[in-house]
Amino acid sequence: MTTVTRRTPARPDFKYLVAAGLVGFILGAFVVASLGDRTFSGTRSTSAKGADTIVTAALDDAGSPVVDAPAATIGRTDPAATARDARALAERDLDIPVKGVGSDKLVRSFHDQRGTGREHEAIDILAPRNTPVIAAEDGTIARLFVSKAGGNTIYQFDPTSEYCYYYAHLERYADGLREGDHVKKGQVIGYVGTSGNAPKDTPHLHFAVFRLTPDKHWWEGTPLDPYDILR
Repeated sequence: MTTVTRRTPARPDFKYLVAAGLVGFILGAFVVASLGDRTFSGTRSTSAKGADTIVTAALDDAGSPVVDAPAATIGRTDPAATARDARALAERDLDIPVKGVGSDKLVRSFHDQRGTGREHEAIDILAPRNTPVIAAEDGTIARLFVSKAGGNTIYQFDPTSEYCYYYAHLERYADGLREGDHVKKGQVIGYVGTSGNAPKDTPHLHFAVFRLTPDKHWWEGTPLDPYDILR
């Protein structure tokens, strides 16, 4: 008589299954993280406290920036640094850039909402149409630019080329004003109007100030509250 012995397959040890599963999970997580790093390399966080917020202006076929936002396109989330800049400019005793307007007529509106998710980042100075707009400080006309939002605008660099003054919604420029001109504090450079997206029955100067980046692009900088500077 032949005896047949049936072998029962050995069951794998449970602890080895757990170990194998853990190793697989770690490897999978590593692969996902690696792919994520390659996919999002170069993207700067805008949610972390203290991080820069960067929005780069698009360029047209001629290589010029297409600027629809009223002024700077880079914002820095460092309140201490912007406060130091504002104090430094306030000590220069800038002119209020609309002739005949006193500091008591200024209204803070830097953080007012304009459109969807965009702050004003400027001050609006109301005055009758064609009231002279004057240079807030000595400097250089960096750019005369017409945009959908700002209308007839002027970008003026300060004497050190550290800061830029932005004048928007002008009715027109002063006669003979050219890019590259050196202007003096108090010099007439334009006239109050409603060009761009300004309400047609509310002539005013949209005035913004920003610290330029090291590249000194007239369309890039850190917005500063003009109210703190002009008061």
